[in-house]
Amino acid sequence: MDASLGAVQTEIRATGMRATPARTATLMLLRRSAAPMTHAAVADLLTESGIDKATVFRNLNDLTDAGLLRRTELGDHVWRFEATSQGRDDDSGHPHFLCVDCGTVSCLDDVKLTAGSLRRSSKIGEVTEILLRGHCNDCGSTDS
Repeated sequence: MDASLGAVQTEIRATGMRATPARTATLMLLRRSAAPMTHAAVADLLTESGIDKATVFRNLNDLTDAGLLRRTELGDHVWRFEATSQGRDDDSGHPHFLCVDCGTVSCLDDVKLTAGSLRRSSKIGEVTEILLRGHCNDCGSTDS
């Protein structure tokens, strides 16, 4: 994804919002991130640039409302934010993997199963998110 300053500012302005330095920095950070980030993680990185936590929180919500970010809760009652795919009308998301040992969250962009492929089911209704849990490669399993 293109996370250049000009591209991010143009994308923000296209939603009708002002491309403030704090909003631009927030979206650029999440465009470069390989996995969803919590408000705390985003705030920790952006406070080094002089952006306060309340502004980060407002910008995360504004960018989510504008469709530039997706908010995900992975069963631990913590919201995580990730950038949506640029230029895709059908951005139905992708599954995530949560390591039950270390808590690392990984995007499974290369997995074909998406919430969009299961959007409607007569048994369960509407699927909006897919989460897989297990042991990541770093933690491994104790089976040998």
